[in-house]
Amino acid sequence: MRRVLLIDISNTFTKVAVAAGGRIGRVHRLPTPSLHASQIRDLVRGLPLDGVVAASVVPRKKREVELACANDVLWIGPDVKLGVGIDYPSPRAIGPDRLANAAGCAAHYGVPAVVVDFGTAVTFDVVSPGGNYVGGVIAPGLNAMTEYLHDRTALLPLIRLREPIAAVGRSTRDAMLSGAVHGYRGLVSEIIRQIRREAFPRRRPKIVATGGDAGLIADGLPLFDAVDPILTLRGLLVAARLNLA
Repeated sequence: MRRVLLIDISNTFTKVAVAAGGRIGRVHRLPTPSLHASQIRDLVRGLPLDGVVAASVVPRKKREVELACANDVLWIGPDVKLGVGIDYPSPRAIGPDRLANAAGCAAHYGVPAVVVDFGTAVTFDVVSPGGNYVGGVIAPGLNAMTEYLHDRTALLPLIRLREPIAAVGRSTRDAMLSGAVHGYRGLVSEIIRQIRREAFPRRRPKIVATGGDAGLIADGLPLFDAVDPILTLRGLLVAARLNLA
């Protein structure tokens, strides 16, 4: 596999990158609501591709990828070889991005593992010591929470997320910022604690963060072994190696 196009369509942004020789190149971030086939074509114009691997949680945008690519698209799903097994009652209900995260984590960080993806939703995905995806947790994303407060109240502003100056806010914005960042760190810590207690009572899993807010939240929590912004793309590349000749 010489050159493969990797596309990760999430609710807010779409990440597009070309991998060559097993290395992922520059990652382009395109707003998903306005994603168009022409944008993808422009990014790969003149590049001979050996394959295209994509994951999408926005079904209506899959057509834009297929229109943009002359190659057949390998869409991530439970029938695709990922280097991890699936031990889950309804495999087709698993988000393709979550499968890609599990594949990327198992290949690069090992198992057992928990992947925390800080996106529009914050998801926790668990890979067993035997290398099987076994389930996870879904909670509202950080931006979804702050936008909800702004939309549903008369006086609370829409805030830009950053590290709080102090836990006790001296303004409305600072108070909201503290609640968002420290609150999410508390949420993540407690969910990880419960997962460890239930799934890994005798063995410590690798805990890996990815997604748009991973740096902000995970940097303040010592429980993470790695913060990997392109983990989903790494999983797509794993699928390319295993499925494309």
